[in-house]
Amino acid sequence: MSRDEPADDDAQADGGSSADDSPAGPLDGVTVVEAGSMISIGTVGRLLADFGADVIKVEHPKTGDHLRHFGPQKDGVGLWWKYLGRNKQSVTLDISTEEGKVVFEDLVAEADALIENFRPGTLERWGLGYDHLSDRNPGLVMLRLSGFGQTGPYSDRPGFGTLAEAMSGFAYLNGYPDREPLLPPTGLADGIAAMFSTMAVAFALYSRDANGGTGQYIDTSLIEPIFSLIGPQPLRYQQLDEIEERSGNRSTSSAPRNVYRTGDGRAVAISASAQPIAMRVFDAIERPELKDDPRFADNEKRLENVEELDAIIQEWMDDHTREEVIDRFEEYEATIAPIYNVADILDDEHYQARDAVVEVPDDQLGAGAVQNTVPRFSETPGEISHLGPRLGAHNDAVYGERLSYDDETLAELDAEGVI
Repeated sequence: MSRDEPADDDAQADGGSSADDSPAGPLDGVTVVEAGSMISIGTVGRLLADFGADVIKVEHPKTGDHLRHFGPQKDGVGLWWKYLGRNKQSVTLDISTEEGKVVFEDLVAEADALIENFRPGTLERWGLGYDHLSDRNPGLVMLRLSGFGQTGPYSDRPGFGTLAEAMSGFAYLNGYPDREPLLPPTGLADGIAAMFSTMAVAFALYSRDANGGTGQYIDTSLIEPIFSLIGPQPLRYQQLDEIEERSGNRSTSSAPRNVYRTGDGRAVAISASAQPIAMRVFDAIERPELKDDPRFADNEKRLENVEELDAIIQEWMDDHTREEVIDRFEEYEATIAPIYNVADILDDEHYQARDAVVEVPDDQLGAGAVQNTVPRFSETPGEISHLGPRLGAHNDAVYGERLSYDDETLAELDAEGVI
């Protein structure tokens, strides 16, 4: 679908569809071609699709996206794929073949955006670089998401989120001072890069459509977005010659701030980054006299005496259940939160009241519980119409209806292994 054409309601035919009376998402009418695999580019496509973009996911005919076989499975069905493939149309295409290149060009010619995460130079090697594609579609916004970016001495290296988490400074800061740095247990760098990239696509579309701009390409790496979120570390090093070290669950900027074990063996997190909150913590733990203790009079003193402060708080925690602790802190409006696992989240009344998790019907899983769209729009909300579809589920809808390929052409492409 081109920018000037209305949305094709039939394009979701094999993967579920939105209710006819549902409000259109803010990206309704935008067509995106997603090429690549795994978490980072899959998250960009998922975010765009959640808010109304018509996302066509291009997958290799034999293997599909590696996400289909990555991580936890149920009866051979990849749950990462079901989550990140939601709301998308799946088509199969071997882009590296001569026939596949032609089909890919036809797809991109009708799109507002192309998002890809091949290693730099791959599309150029296939004759499908930005300059070539934009000749046919001058309004094309092309997101190029790679490990180290399209330029620089590391650009041709294979990149994964783990490498970005290591080289961005995040892992160095994460963990305890007497132990090795800690990597996150999930695709943190991938997700952060995806969020920055999704914003970038929206910014570029706005520049093109609202400000009379043209198409353009966007260069995003995995390493720089997460680096941008570690705070003023470069400024601190340049101005103060300081390198921040790991501090566990404590903060180097405020106290008390830590994870504490309650008497029933559960855990809570406290953050008292403002002076009034710290004073309320002392009331909550039934030690109001600490407000006048010179060791804890202000944030600077509390940081200097954090070992003693944490010991006092933990001693009180030892005598109370998590429920008692949270009730007490809420009574005194001292900030606290339980440490949740996913079962706790699904059982929590606040998550439930906000529909943070929804169950979506699926022809393979029956119904799948996934995180709802965020953030919330009052007039053009996001929506989940279906989970990740079967491989090639939308070949007929996209190639036959959207591109108007006839049955003979489709049969030839299929016989040659192109689709």
